[in-house]
Amino acid sequence: MADNCIFCKIVRGEIPAAKLYEDEELLAFRDISPAAPLHFLVIPKKHISGPAAVTAEDERLIGRMLRIGSETAKKEGIEDFRVVFNNGAQAGQTVFHIHMHILGGRDLNWPPG
Repeated sequence: MADNCIFCKIVRGEIPAAKLYEDEELLAFRDISPAAPLHFLVIPKKHISGPAAVTAEDERLIGRMLRIGSETAKKEGIEDFRVVFNNGAQAGQTVFHIHMHILGGRDLNWPPG
């Protein structure tokens, strides 16, 4: 884990979060600035800086993120949702710890940017 990473601090319990799911590898919690009625993040507890930093070793973990995101959305009553990963500042990544946004609960326009 990275010392100054806000998501690593959430994983360590140093910063509170509205947790929706947690296991030994993953954490899902509500976004503090929701862009939809349902907006939460799924993160690995392992610090990975972003999608471009995913290695072959991480493939199973990233696949689990997708499954847990889907299951958590369903538990929250949402069947249709958008999944977003941002990679780099120009793409809108503000926390450099890989995280998957799950957004739903309203019609979502396309293109998103």
